[in-house]
Amino acid sequence: MCTLLTSGSDFVWNSLRDFAGSTGIAGFFAEMGWGNVAMILVAFFLLYLAIRHKFEPLLLFTIAFGMLLTNLPDANLYHTELFEGGHVHWDIFVANAGLLDYLYLGVKLGIYPCLIFVGVGAMTDFGPLIANPKSFLLGAAAQIGIFATFLGAYALGFTPAQAGSIGIIGGADGPTAIYLTSMLSPELLGPIAVAAYSYMALVPVIQPPIMRALTTRKERAIRMRTLRPVSKLERILFPIVIAVIIALLLPSAAPLIGCLMLGNLMKECGVVDRLSKTVQNELMNIVVIFLGLTVGATATAEAFLNFRTLGILVLGVVAFGLGTAGGVLLAKLMNLFSKEGNKINPLIGSAGVSAVPMAARVSQVEGQKEDPGNYLLMHAMGPNVAGVVGSAVAAGILLSFLG
Repeated sequence: MCTLLTSGSDFVWNSLRDFAGSTGIAGFFAEMGWGNVAMILVAFFLLYLAIRHKFEPLLLFTIAFGMLLTNLPDANLYHTELFEGGHVHWDIFVANAGLLDYLYLGVKLGIYPCLIFVGVGAMTDFGPLIANPKSFLLGAAAQIGIFATFLGAYALGFTPAQAGSIGIIGGADGPTAIYLTSMLSPELLGPIAVAAYSYMALVPVIQPPIMRALTTRKERAIRMRTLRPVSKLERILFPIVIAVIIALLLPSAAPLIGCLMLGNLMKECGVVDRLSKTVQNELMNIVVIFLGLTVGATATAEAFLNFRTLGILVLGVVAFGLGTAGGVLLAKLMNLFSKEGNKINPLIGSAGVSAVPMAARVSQVEGQKEDPGNYLLMHAMGPNVAGVVGSAVAAGILLSFLG
């Protein structure tokens, strides 16, 4: 009887000890380094920014929570070794993959950003751009930040692929930044995604000082002519023509541009309203959840906590600033060749970065500080949506040369 009790107590004790050893609390003390603790604190800080201050909450919230999950001990949700070297190691994938590894395939294979672009296209009004085609030039000029920062990052010692991924932050387009980085430099995906969405949220802080420094009060008070009405036929033909032209000239940009124009055509044609509403709402929301969680999962301590990440954050804000300046300066240059009464308010050039519609709203706010009766929002939306196309084209160019 005593032997039975002893063996029973040993079994219970061993079971409790094994259970205690398998908990995350034990792993916390046995395996957690200061880096993991720091990343968990970073995740808490990003959650605070998303919830309390509403900084790009739709994605920053999910990115932060993915970052939290991947840095918790023994969770086994994401394994960097399965994607080491920028490739999916299918030979060991099924045996070792966790939940976030499977979801990350949507990022690695370029699926999530393209699906988001379908939703973005369905929510985008290209009318102001069609009414004023000169806006294409302002949107293109704002992409100078991408290529200038690419050269700067390369000069500082980053590889060409890494430099291209850092430069794309200047486009202020999160899905495009994620798409390009997942193709060129997946090891930088976490820092670049956090930088891209953080700076998008900080558009009202970063852009106004640059806009004011590069313009005079007289320029900021310029009133522009009312945009002409755009016909339904023009709205239907625009996405078709743009998709065909860009796919023929730059095939590497076809996935992003094609999906963007597909979504826009759904909206404008008026015969697939159910599909248009679905991609704007249900599909967009589901993909945003998966994209944010898996991008956040790549932000491990090893990938995030180093001087390279600090360099990415600094270069990212430089890229953003140069893009803002490029659009403003081109608008000023165009005014030198424009007749009186047909001049462009340079403030709308800053909206050439593709942070839709925040950048356009900043142009409106800055313009009304000089002239409360001046309404620049619709004029600024032209360069703003042109910037969405421009950043995708810039990503295609970088992918063609560096991919």
